[in-house]
Amino acid sequence: MITTQEMRALEINSEALGVSTLQLMENAGRSVADEIEKELGKNLEVVVFVGHGGKGGDGLVAARHLAERENKVTVISLGEMKHKDGMVNVSAVENMDYSITMLGFDDLLGEVKADVLIDAMLGTGVKGRIREPFASAIRVFNKSKGFKVSIDVPSGIDPDLGEELGEYVRPDLVVTFHDVKPGLLKREFRFVIKKIGIPPEASLYVGPGDILVNVRPRPMKSRKGAGGRVLVIGGNETFSGAPALAALASLRTGADLVYVASPERTAEIISSLSPDLISVKLSGKNINEDNLTELDKWIDKVNSVVLGPGLGLADETVRAVPALVNKIVEKGKPLVLDADGLKIMKGSKLNDMVVITPHPGEFKIFFGEDQRERERERINQVVDKARECNCIVLLKGYLDIVSDGRRFKLNKTGNPGMTVGGTGDTLTGIIATFLAQGIDPFTSASLGAFVNGLAGTLAFKEMGAHITASDVVSKIAMVIGDPITSFKQKIYKRVIS
Repeated sequence: MITTQEMRALEINSEALGVSTLQLMENAGRSVADEIEKELGKNLEVVVFVGHGGKGGDGLVAARHLAERENKVTVISLGEMKHKDGMVNVSAVENMDYSITMLGFDDLLGEVKADVLIDAMLGTGVKGRIREPFASAIRVFNKSKGFKVSIDVPSGIDPDLGEELGEYVRPDLVVTFHDVKPGLLKREFRFVIKKIGIPPEASLYVGPGDILVNVRPRPMKSRKGAGGRVLVIGGNETFSGAPALAALASLRTGADLVYVASPERTAEIISSLSPDLISVKLSGKNINEDNLTELDKWIDKVNSVVLGPGLGLADETVRAVPALVNKIVEKGKPLVLDADGLKIMKGSKLNDMVVITPHPGEFKIFFGEDQRERERERINQVVDKARECNCIVLLKGYLDIVSDGRRFKLNKTGNPGMTVGGTGDTLTGIIATFLAQGIDPFTSASLGAFVNGLAGTLAFKEMGAHITASDVVSKIAMVIGDPITSFKQKIYKRVIS
């Protein structure tokens, strides 16, 4: 099963991998023609009702292929094509003026009679109630005589919910693509699933499509806080840079407000690093149990929390952190647990709103075993461990692996320069912002790995192995703003063994 949002991400990822959406449209339309031939044979009279989106483009491809197979084909257009790939196929069909008859919907005098009627009107992008001329076209389609085939989903049916959006097509068969849409499973439509050439890597790896469908442009009337509020808890009397890097990465990812809660002396240093950071001074030299009450109001203020960067392993901190984790979880706040926070919480069963981001050494400390050598075995290991700790695990490395215990995603956007200190802190800040914006933890972790690695790759492309974590922060906005162009930069090939 695949939602419309997931399908859109796969299409974008496919194009980024070199399989164009025009190729996918060609495969989709041809598969419709193949299924009709399989169902009804040849020498058919076919009428295709074509809308102005991608589904209309699929219908035009089907019309071309059916005409090539010596069927009598008529295309009824419901308006000007607006889809870029569909426009290519409009041109192709218009040039087939001997084998295909082109009509406008206004040219129809009444109901249609044919061997096959193809619904290529409204696809997965349909929103709200069905408007004219589509409502009238759907009524004509349903009343017409012939075997009725809908492409992907019947026009007028919500593809994810299965709800009727007013007038809707009542097909004899639905030819859907790649995987079944949730809405089809909620109705009694007969359907077949056709593969259209989307490479497995489009769903296996995080790609630019995942960014584009999950990270939406902010509305013009947005108010302060719409980008999310993040609290970073970390730092000690020795380390101040790690929490600051996490906070700066969080801001650059799009959070509106980022608070950094650190021991008093550390907080003073952090506030001097950037005027963009809101520094919260906690009592003591290290995070301690007295800070739990102090942190209450700050946890309440935010949408997500980071715990761990620069935290240290002082005895008072080790005593305080488990209670702090419980407090954050009990308040229902998504949490990114990293660095020393992971070490303190080793072996714990956590929560499905918690993301942990271990490198191989931290993975061994937290789970008590080394990561496996072979990539496929390591993927299974991460899935098993995520299920065991009831949290999202992002194992950082040459190939990042993300799992929630049921599914997994891989990320291959990193580079050798990201062995520099601080890039793990930037990762936690990026993930925290996605969590604060309401994106689910598994997706947030996957997007975070992609953005952090690709930002590092853009920096590496300029400076080679001389990059710093601050350089990674400086490229985050570029990746989120134009993930497709960013993705086309040099990527180090990953081999799954």
